[in-house]
Amino acid sequence: MAKIMLTVQYDGTDHAGFQMQPNVPTVQGELHRALSTVLQEPVTVTAASRTDAGVHALGQVVTFTTEKPIPLSNIAPAVNDHLPVAVNVVSAQRVAESFHPRYDAVEKLYSYRILNRQLGSPFISRYAWHIPDDLNIEPMKAAALVFVGRYDFARFCAAGSSVQDTVREIYRFDIEGEDSAIQMYVAGDGFLYKMVRMMVGTIVQVGLGRLTVEQVEQILVGTDDTKAGPVAPGCGLCLVRIDY
Repeated sequence: MAKIMLTVQYDGTDHAGFQMQPNVPTVQGELHRALSTVLQEPVTVTAASRTDAGVHALGQVVTFTTEKPIPLSNIAPAVNDHLPVAVNVVSAQRVAESFHPRYDAVEKLYSYRILNRQLGSPFISRYAWHIPDDLNIEPMKAAALVFVGRYDFARFCAAGSSVQDTVREIYRFDIEGEDSAIQMYVAGDGFLYKMVRMMVGTIVQVGLGRLTVEQVEQILVGTDDTKAGPVAPGCGLCLVRIDY
């Protein structure tokens, strides 16, 4: 029995998230179908991150086990022949049987893209949150730094999560701005349900002048009754890389 790790890229626009759900297309469902077809046996994949509907990935990591002696170099091209163009396996390697793509991860890196101009773009709308109102990027950078460190992020976890431990550590949260393009990068040891999108939504409220950096600090530590900002749309979020 061999345990194989795949690195997978996908455009999440037309999928109802990574995790399998009945009667809707999901990335996990596409991988199950393609791998089972290639290996001629039932295959179940386990992922490092269960991305939400509309969220993209450049470096999603999944594992599966198989008894078939297929060469590693053949896995990606064979599986890709049975996947939609929006999902692509970019590498395959054998890992120890004890390896777990989620619990063995030491850092996950996400990016979030914002298009900040009056008019949108059909070439960017699938991959960015279009905000027509002017954003002040300097206080947004200051607000992002509030999240760096080890905190209880319970206020930045959307309803529906079954996770009991809401403490996470954010290693960095950078914001870059050039013309109308704003790019955010956030790395941490793990993230709660919709946590990145709630942090982004809160930072945008600072950029719009509706929240102060001090209020963000108070929301995080629970000394302010103000709620975290709205959940940012999934289209701007991308799982960039997972380190082990």
